[in-house]
Amino acid sequence: MKHPILYSFRRCPYAMRARMAIYLADIECELREVYLKNKPTEMLEISPKGTVPVLQLNNQVIEESNEIIQWALSKNSKKLMLLNSEQQNFALKTIHQFDTDFKHHLDRYKYSQRYNTDPRNHRDFCDEILGALDKDISDSEWIFSNEVSLLDISILPFIRQFKIADNDHFFNQKYSKAIKLLNQFEDSSLFQQIMNKYDVWSASDNNSVLFPSAL
Repeated sequence: MKHPILYSFRRCPYAMRARMAIYLADIECELREVYLKNKPTEMLEISPKGTVPVLQLNNQVIEESNEIIQWALSKNSKKLMLLNSEQQNFALKTIHQFDTDFKHHLDRYKYSQRYNTDPRNHRDFCDEILGALDKDISDSEWIFSNEVSLLDISILPFIRQFKIADNDHFFNQKYSKAIKLLNQFEDSSLFQQIMNKYDVWSASDNNSVLFPSAL
């Protein structure tokens, strides 16, 4: 295997943060864009749970986005902000909160019919989490400073999902720093690089692409 193989879906927040870590670590991989309603057999054979991202290495398969991030940063973390112990603890605590509480309420807000819930209640919980985060966001480009950090790449895709669910609601909230942060993220070169559109991969077409294309 010449390059690691990354099974990905462009809009999936988990796949987005995995791609950001790979991009920032200057790692080149073979990207296979997946259509989630028709998942390729090659992916299911190595990862039967059928979710993205999946990273296939020569002797290992990594199926969780946080583990892909850690793998990438273990290779090269020079482009990420070096956090002090207090920042590191805050980052890990906040990532856990977004991966659990925020994602729980986000899903029930976006897919209220599927879960048979009142979306407003779950939207309010997400607003509360963002309001608390807002107090800890710096006036710089990213959460801590002008350098992107592990925390930024881990939670911003989920904040973006929350915004997409109802743009008017999001932009009319009082967490102005969180809104500004997301706007800056979506305008960043990092976001543009990891959100390129690719054709859905198939083994018969052999149409995987090298990611990131800028390397």
